[in-house]
Amino acid sequence: MKCEWVRENILLHVYNELPDDARFELEQHLARCTDCAAELKAARKFHATFSEFPVEEPSPNLVASSRMRLQEALETAEQGGWWQRLIFEPTQWLHQVRFAPALAAAILMVGFAGGIGATYTVMKGRAVVDPIITESPNQASITGIQSISQEPGSNQISIKYNTTSTQEAQGSLNDQRIQQLLLFAARNNYNSGVRMDSVDLLTQKPNETHVREALIYALRYDSNPGVRLKALEALGPYVKEDVRVRDVLLEALLNDSNQGLRTEALHLLQPVRADGSVRNALQKLAENDQNPYIRLQAKSQLAQLPEID
Repeated sequence: MKCEWVRENILLHVYNELPDDARFELEQHLARCTDCAAELKAARKFHATFSEFPVEEPSPNLVASSRMRLQEALETAEQGGWWQRLIFEPTQWLHQVRFAPALAAAILMVGFAGGIGATYTVMKGRAVVDPIITESPNQASITGIQSISQEPGSNQISIKYNTTSTQEAQGSLNDQRIQQLLLFAARNNYNSGVRMDSVDLLTQKPNETHVREALIYALRYDSNPGVRLKALEALGPYVKEDVRVRDVLLEALLNDSNQGLRTEALHLLQPVRADGSVRNALQKLAENDQNPYIRLQAKSQLAQLPEID
């Protein structure tokens, strides 16, 4: 066993993440290699030092935005050709199997069972209907929302979502499980069309706190300008009563990359243009904004405000 492999896996050993066979090989190497033993000692000291600090849970917004960025990165990542995966990946895979014969046996059993299952499915010769659930879904088990549809002329909504398999929930917009799935889709789904459908339905209930928070999140973080615009339009009527809405509209006005959305945000902020933070933003836009229309509208709104002594 080489020192390079040992040092790459020392942290896994510290956190008890190595398979039994690999851990045995690593410990045998450490017993006769002083350099690697010193590396292990330093890693354990580092781990012990950090264990003394309190663990802070990430906020739901951070988790959701991180998931969205990861999904978007996976969508745009360049995939290697099939021949690359065929040639290169097995060598790395076999290297891991070398230290985990139990894993190799398990893979063989799973493959055998999969073959039997496939044969049974073909012989059975009939389609399996996706279940329609009636219990509230656990968001931690949801991998994505596949589609959202509303029955024309009714309040009934159908949502297909994925866990280990595609499932479906049906109910009205007032149904708690339907709202949970819509909120999940608005924050986490990799499909911008599904996020658009979800936000579109949520705009019917912007007076509810958790729905408004999802709309604020969509306006602030969603990568699709159409989704952000729908959220903006739904939040507009609450700019006077909710300071969070005012702040997120200001953020959109000053920082959004879509000029049409910025223009709409400027119009929606008119009822609170006398507010100090809004006035400051208007002055900044009137002086040096690159968009001539926004610059002109900012000057016009400032002209309608009384002078500050």
